[in-house]
Amino acid sequence: MAREDFSFFHSLRVRWAEVDMQGIVFNGHYLTYFDVAFTEYWRATGLPTVLQQAADGREMFARKATVEYHAPARFDDVLDIGVRCAGFGRTSVRFVLEIHLGDQHLISGELVYVYADTSLRKGVPWPQEWRDTITDFEKLVPETA
Repeated sequence: MAREDFSFFHSLRVRWAEVDMQGIVFNGHYLTYFDVAFTEYWRATGLPTVLQQAADGREMFARKATVEYHAPARFDDVLDIGVRCAGFGRTSVRFVLEIHLGDQHLISGELVYVYADTSLRKGVPWPQEWRDTITDFEKLVPETA
């Protein structure tokens, strides 16, 4: 995916606690970076927070998370993490993420969430208002399954 396809980026600096003795980021931290960037993406859309969703008895549950490594991030690098909604299912949503260091594409990933009734632990349809808000927020129109 082209960097220009992302309408949202979140920057963060790699901290000492996240690297090994060679100064390279431990693999598991990339999912944490994705989570941080996704949280900021969600905040930027203005959609209900996780606390508001929980109060309504419906939340997004993680269904899938993937990471593909192209090159490592290192201690003190300032990373740009792109987040983009790639598609909607009836009850699910798929986000693609990329981590960049300047012009270098380091990491690719995908997060899939299912919107569910928390008491039943069963998927419910994504609210149309949320679809519209995210579609308006994106540069590219998310696919619909």
